[in-house]
Amino acid sequence: MSIEELFFNNNAKTAINVAQARGVILMTARINSLDIFEYTPLQVKQAVTGYGRADKIQVQRMVKMILNEEKLPKLDDITDSMAIAICHAHSAKFAEKL
Repeated sequence: MSIEELFFNNNAKTAINVAQARGVILMTARINSLDIFEYTPLQVKQAVTGYGRADKIQVQRMVKMILNEEKLPKLDDITDSMAIAICHAHSAKFAEKL
C-alpha cells in the first residue's frame, strides 16, 4: 500500500483530521499485513511530472495523460491518490531493476 507522508501548513484542525484518518489507514494496513510505502509530496510530484515543485494543476494534467483519461475526477483527493499510485508504480519498477 502506498501513502503520502503527512504534510500541512497552518490549519491545525485539518492536520488533526488528516492525521486521524491516516492513523486508521495505517493501522488497517498493518492489521492486514500489508507492506506500507510512504512518499513525500516532493517525491510524488517528481515521479509524476519530473519536477518536485510542480503545482496541483501540473500534477493533475500529468495524471490524466499518464493514465490516458479523458477527464479526471472532480475531487482533488482522488487525483492525489492516483498520483501516489503512479509514484509507487515507478518506484516499484525501479526497485525490481536493482
